[in-house]
Amino acid sequence: MIEVEEVTKKYGAATALDQVSLSVPKGAILGLLGHNGAGKTTLVNILSTLRRATSGRVAVCGLDVRQEAEEVRRRIGLTGQYAAVDETLSGRTNLVLLARLLGASRAQAAERADELLEVFGLSAAAGRTAKNYSGGMRRRLDLAASLVGRPEVIFLDEPTTGLDPIARRELWEIVERLAGEGTTVLLTTQYLEEADYLADSITVLADGRVIASGTADELKSRVGHRSVSMTLRGPDDRPRIVDALLRGGLAPAHDESGLVVTVPVMDSTGLATIVRTADEAAVEIAGLAYSEPTLDDVYMALNHSTTPAHAHAQ
Repeated sequence: MIEVEEVTKKYGAATALDQVSLSVPKGAILGLLGHNGAGKTTLVNILSTLRRATSGRVAVCGLDVRQEAEEVRRRIGLTGQYAAVDETLSGRTNLVLLARLLGASRAQAAERADELLEVFGLSAAAGRTAKNYSGGMRRRLDLAASLVGRPEVIFLDEPTTGLDPIARRELWEIVERLAGEGTTVLLTTQYLEEADYLADSITVLADGRVIASGTADELKSRVGHRSVSMTLRGPDDRPRIVDALLRGGLAPAHDESGLVVTVPVMDSTGLATIVRTADEAAVEIAGLAYSEPTLDDVYMALNHSTTPAHAHAQ
């Protein structure tokens, strides 16, 4: 549904995007991660026909965004970083107006507005002016507005910026439901937790280039940092378990108290190995914890990489 092939965008001598490629299948959510200035919004603007690429090929719903821009706009929805609704109008009037602009009859517009207000939990506030909505309600109305035309593809450019955790979770649930109903979603975000929770696959941009792409699990596997932390009954057991783990080819470390021994592992199967080693060494374990790397770890590692190729995940 979204195809980007070697897209470059230049503004004079500045390069905003440099040979960017990605694709998104129908009903999937692609998370586009990157810091401010990485090129995320520039790419969304090109995909939604608001800007033209300097070079490369871009297609949405199988349509060339340059040659068939009008038809592309009929198929897509866009929610930017800031609410685009008219704050002097009520929530319902905003949606009815948009539906009418898209060619719906009065009855069709009213029906579509009421349907979306119900879906987004805004029915009770339908008659209130948008300026009196909370931040979360305004973002929900904004997203509802982008869906008035029943788009096949929706671009969400940092849609949860400035929202509190509860409002952010509510928006996540709506995005999940959209994808579940077959809508293709490209989501730009700086929230690593958001990409981890929502995205089927993730592309990381830095300075206009793709520096990594893959599922969250694939990206995490590039970093490692999996470990098992073992809490011992008493510090006297530490020398025995450390020795047994070393003989087993592992690399244990312990904290200052001597009660917690941490062992780097390749995957969760290392947990069984450690439990078995402790049992054979007659060491009692008071507690075990297995930790996975996070997208925060991935992002930090990628942004400290000196060569993008070193961090590229396929």
